Amino acid sequence: MRWAGFLSILGLACGIFSSRAEDAIFDGEKLEWNRGTAATASERIDQLVFGQLETMGIEPANLSSDEAFLRRVYLVTIGTLPREDEVRDFLSTEDEVKRLLVIEHLLDRPEFADYWSMKWGDLLRVKAEFPIKLWPNAVQAYHHWIHKSIRENKPYHEFVRDLLNGSGSNFRVGEVNFYRAMQDRTPQGIASTVALTFMGERTEHWPEKKLDAMAGFFSHVAFKPTQEWKEEIVYFDPTMDEEKFYAGAIFPDGTPAEVDPFARDPRALFADWLIRPENPYFSRTIANRTWSWLMGRGIVHEPDDFGPHNSPSNPELLAFLEEEFNSSRCDMKHLFRVILGSKVFQLSCIPKENSPEAVAHFAHYPLRRMEAEVLIDALNEITGTKEEYSSPIPEPFTFVPDDIRAIALADGSITSSFLELYGRPPRDTGKESERSRNINPQQRLHLLNSSHILKKVKSCPLVVWGGGVCLEEQPEMIERIYLHVLSRLPTEDEKLVLSEYSEASGATSRSLAADLVWALINQPEFYFIH
Repeated sequence: MRWAGFLSILGLACGIFSSRAEDAIFDGEKLEWNRGTAATASERIDQLVFGQLETMGIEPANLSSDEAFLRRVYLVTIGTLPREDEVRDFLSTEDEVKRLLVIEHLLDRPEFADYWSMKWGDLLRVKAEFPIKLWPNAVQAYHHWIHKSIRENKPYHEFVRDLLNGSGSNFRVGEVNFYRAMQDRTPQGIASTVALTFMGERTEHWPEKKLDAMAGFFSHVAFKPTQEWKEEIVYFDPTMDEEKFYAGAIFPDGTPAEVDPFARDPRALFADWLIRPENPYFSRTIANRTWSWLMGRGIVHEPDDFGPHNSPSNPELLAFLEEEFNSSRCDMKHLFRVILGSKVFQLSCIPKENSPEAVAHFAHYPLRRMEAEVLIDALNEITGTKEEYSSPIPEPFTFVPDDIRAIALADGSITSSFLELYGRPPRDTGKESERSRNINPQQRLHLLNSSHILKKVKSCPLVVWGGGVCLEEQPEMIERIYLHVLSRLPTEDEKLVLSEYSEASGATSRSLAADLVWALINQPEFYFIH
């Protein structure tokens, strides 16, 4: 097969490990932006990160090129590749604040809610089948509530309070599925899930007495079935708690609580304590999670493993993000805006110093593979093809239209062999580590040799269009393929390689287009966020 040879030749001229435009040096002029405190906060992030790097004697990478920035910010903000016209418009614009304008545009895109509903679906265990067993109707209600909250930019403290205080039918009140989507629904099990999800702490590190004390706030959560198939009511029952957990309820910071379940739902008491601005367990956790989502690594890493055993790499940075988040009244989009607008986020992925310390202290942008859902959506968008998703357990609503994007799938039980191969999380525990971004030989072989990918390549509109392209139009065809797949224009070296390959192989325009699409999607530059 001639494609294998073509891939090895092309690999000499393209890829994220080339120093082409990635090493573009920022001119040092201060960006002006009319977004109030966001610009100032972004500058403060830069001061805290670059100041620490200077103290450590670590030189930060150059700022990324416009092409690299655009692709990165699209993938981490909306889980979607920029279109050809969007890349051309961005590269042709001379506006000095164009990067910040793109960030604003992406925060308002409909894909933003789709993508972040997927991310929260992992943490909140949105899954119909075993072992979570929400069932399809409940999954739809849960996902709809999450999606609506993100779309409307509900303040994060309200989002969390609604989840903690939810009562009602899990088919009709989406947020009550927070309690349904737990494998262990004992008071201790609920407390562990709350600590993991909203405090970023794993209670296996806690003394047993501390967990029991927190369990007192959740010892009156009750469940009962209805006459509707698989529906369940989640409610507060003041008569529960035979072991009197509530009598010894203590907040995780050691403050005793006065719990009277006949006067007030203890969950509301805990929620009031948790979401206070001065509570260090709350804002620092979501600030660190958001940093980890956008930067590929947490200031505390892993982001759901806070504790004395796992110190932040930059305590001042984490404290600043926590303070900034509180001052915005828990505005998630503000936090995104501040991080994405920083020079730290916009650093090149090419390090000037390749060491574990440089990685841990954000001296360059870390490479990581696209999520499984984002990768298959990108392949489908490039090739104009669709994907089939289904559940192995036949239930109502488990078969979905084949034109739905993977990032918009509500149910963790609805999947495909591709998603399983590329590490989509099972959504069983709510831990960030459930999602795998590792690269293995099976994944590489799938992109290289599977009929699944080859059929997509042959169906690609640019490949079909290439069948009618004359020799003089081949440069335009090549340029468009690069913009579609890699979100950049080909370099002069790559153009030369392609010209020599075309002459040596005698390939038609259509076969050249197919070879090129196939070769580019097999480059790390395509399937890595960089």
